[in-house]
Amino acid sequence: MLGNLRPTEIILILVVILLLFGAKKLPDMARSLGKSARILKSEAKAMKKDDEAAKTTEATQAAPADPAAQQPAPRTIQAAPGDVTSSRPVTEPNRTAQG
Repeated sequence: MLGNLRPTEIILILVVILLLFGAKKLPDMARSLGKSARILKSEAKAMKKDDEAAKTTEATQAAPADPAAQQPAPRTIQAAPGDVTSSRPVTEPNRTAQG
């Protein structure tokens, strides 16, 4: 379907998109799309590393004597490079009442 478009039709579609969204919004939209793609890529890599690490530990680890003694560290969601505001712990700590 898209392979049948002629250059004039493609230019017409681009002009309509430019008129709909405006020249100021298009760079912001492209930037946010790129940022989302980087985050998705880094999360996919992290999941693959976690799966590989879990497989190697399962293969090398015998049955533990005390399962409660081996509690994993809390996991965090990694932010994109340079984005320090979105990194947060997966499990939030319990808040204590202050008197």
